[in-house]
Amino acid sequence: MRRRLINSTLAVVLVVIAVFGLSLFAVETRTIESSARDRLEAEVARVLADVESRIASGEPVTEAELRASAPADRFVRIDLPDAPDVTLGRRHDGATLAADATGAHGETITVEQARSEVDDEINRMLVIILVVSLLAVAAAALLAVRQARRVSAPLTDLAETAERLGSGDPRPRHRRYGVPELDRVADVLDASAERIARMLTAERRLAADASHQLRTPLTALSMRLEEIIATQDRETVKEEAAIALAQVERLTDVVQRLLTNSRDPRLGSAVGFDLDEIVIQQVEEWRPAYRSAERVIVHSGKQGLRAVGTPGAVSQVLACLVENSLMHGAGTVALRTRTTGNQVVVEVTDNGPGVPGELGSRVFERTVSGHNSTGLGLAVARDLAEADGGRLELLQQRPPVFAIFLSREAEQPPAGV
Repeated sequence: MRRRLINSTLAVVLVVIAVFGLSLFAVETRTIESSARDRLEAEVARVLADVESRIASGEPVTEAELRASAPADRFVRIDLPDAPDVTLGRRHDGATLAADATGAHGETITVEQARSEVDDEINRMLVIILVVSLLAVAAAALLAVRQARRVSAPLTDLAETAERLGSGDPRPRHRRYGVPELDRVADVLDASAERIARMLTAERRLAADASHQLRTPLTALSMRLEEIIATQDRETVKEEAAIALAQVERLTDVVQRLLTNSRDPRLGSAVGFDLDEIVIQQVEEWRPAYRSAERVIVHSGKQGLRAVGTPGAVSQVLACLVENSLMHGAGTVALRTRTTGNQVVVEVTDNGPGVPGELGSRVFERTVSGHNSTGLGLAVARDLAEADGGRLELLQQRPPVFAIFLSREAEQPPAGV
C-alpha cells in the first residue's frame, strides 16, 4: 500500500509538471523570440534615424560614422540609393534573425542577429524549468513517502490490533493517529475490545461461580448418598432419598439462577418465604458433616420471621457461610435469627480464629482469601444476597460473625379488618 500511495502521488505530480512545464516552455519560447525581434526592430529604427539625419544634413554615411549607432554583435547592412552599400559588423554563419526598414530617401537598413543567441536563452530557460521540475518531484517524493508512512503505519497498527483481538487479547490500545477516518476505526476497535473483554470476563466469572456454587450442593448430596449406602434401615433410606431429591431440586434451581444471572443479573424471583424453614433446612443438611468432624451446628433466635427474597439464593448464601465455618472455623457453629428495623438478619458464627486483621471487609473481594482457597465463596455469596436486594456483611472478625440482611415481609392485616 505504501508503494501504491507513493507511485500514485508521483504520477499526479509528474502529470502536473508535464502539462504546466510544456505549456510554460512554449509560452516562454514565444516570448523570448518575440523579445529578440522587438530588439532588432528597435535597433533598425535607431540606425535608420541616424542615417536619415546624416543624409538630410549632407554628412557622409560611412562605416566609421555609423559604428556607434549599431550594436557590436549585430550585422548591419545599409543600402544607399546613390552610394555604395555600408556594412557594419561580421556576418553570422548559420541561421539568423533579421529586421529591416526603408527610409524616406530610399535607403534600406537590415540588422541581423545570430539565431544561436536566442537558442541559448531558450536553453537556459529550459534548464531552469527542468531544475525546478526536479526539485518539485523530489519534494513531492519526500511528501509522498511521509504521507504514505503516516497512512500505512496506522493501518498496520490497526491490523495488529485486530489480530490481537482475534487471538484472544481484548485489551484496548487507545492509540490515535490524527487522521479522522483512521481514528474512527481505532475507536470502533477499542469499543469492540472492551465489549469482548466484558464478555470474556462474564464467561469466566460464570464458570467460576458455577464451579463454586455447584460444589456445595453436590457435596451435601454426596453426603446423603453416603448415608443411604451406609444404612440398612428402609425408613432411613427413604428419608435420606427424600432429602437427596430436595437437594437435587435446589441444585437445579442453582443452575437456573446461574443461567438467568448470566443473561441479566437484574432478573430475579423474590417472594416472601419462611426464614426458619431455610435455616432449619441448612442445619439438618450440614449436621452429618459436622458430626463427622466431631463438631456441632445449632440455631437459635427469633422464630416465625418471614423475609423477601429468593429461597434458593438465601440457601446458597447460608450454605457458603456454614461450609466456610466447617472448613476454616472451629467449635460450635451457631445460626441466629433476629430483626433490625424493617430487616431480618441471619448471623453465622463459630469459635475459630476468624478473619485475619489485614483482610477485613476485603474478604468479600474475588481472589482474596486468608486460607489459600479460591476466594470466590464469599464474593459469590455477597452477589447472591445483593441480587435479592439484601446484603452480606462481616460484623465481627474474631470470633467471626457474618450476617445476611434481608427485607422483612410486611405483615398481612387480619381478615375482615
